[in-house]
Amino acid sequence: MYLETPQGRRLAYHKTDGKGPCVVFLGGLKSDMMGTKAVFLEDWAKREGRAFLRFDYSGHGESSGAFTDGCIGDWAEDTLAAVAALTEGPILPVGSSMGGWQSLLLARALPSRIAGLVTIAAAPDFTEDGYWASFTDAQKQTLAETGQVELPSDYMEPYIITRRMIEDGRAQLVLRDPLHLPFPTRFLQGTADTAVSVATAVRLLEHAQGPDMQLQLVKDADHRFSDDRCLGLLIQAVEEVAAAA
Repeated sequence: MYLETPQGRRLAYHKTDGKGPCVVFLGGLKSDMMGTKAVFLEDWAKREGRAFLRFDYSGHGESSGAFTDGCIGDWAEDTLAAVAALTEGPILPVGSSMGGWQSLLLARALPSRIAGLVTIAAAPDFTEDGYWASFTDAQKQTLAETGQVELPSDYMEPYIITRRMIEDGRAQLVLRDPLHLPFPTRFLQGTADTAVSVATAVRLLEHAQGPDMQLQLVKDADHRFSDDRCLGLLIQAVEEVAAAA
């Protein structure tokens, strides 16, 4: 199915009807809704009779647009549009990597709709604290002159990082101001993750404020967090948050 957003973007999605709160999967940068975690959660939701939504941000998967035209703010708009049009009542976002940042932006934008939150290797503020902070002077000059730089990835083809993504990211930061998560929250993080560090997970845990917040470190799990052990822990976290909501 496809959704036309108020911004004129066309988002591909799969929706499963069921009881709430609706679990909304938010994927990572250059990932799509056909990933292992998204499909595994959908299968679980169907077995449990639970409402579930997965979708592709613009420039990702089957949605319209080019990846290099997008930025964190665009994908936050996509997320808000999908939630507004395709869900009702309480939601339970599950955000993976960049989707973890998106889930925090969603919680900030729609606090009354969030029943609970689960993140996997959440990467808040990575455009500033990861990319920009690690750029050499030569990369910063290239970004200024050509509008983009190419970065290698351990998990897929190189990322093309645009000046717009860096500049827009500064308007989306969540670790500089108070971050209130007044609902059950579980952060999952692998210790062998080479894309998001354990230090990032701890920083998020220490910065955010909420009455029921836990960080679970999984020894030797990598950024994909998609083997049987990790998928089992993901379902356990979602069920725990849903039960407490």
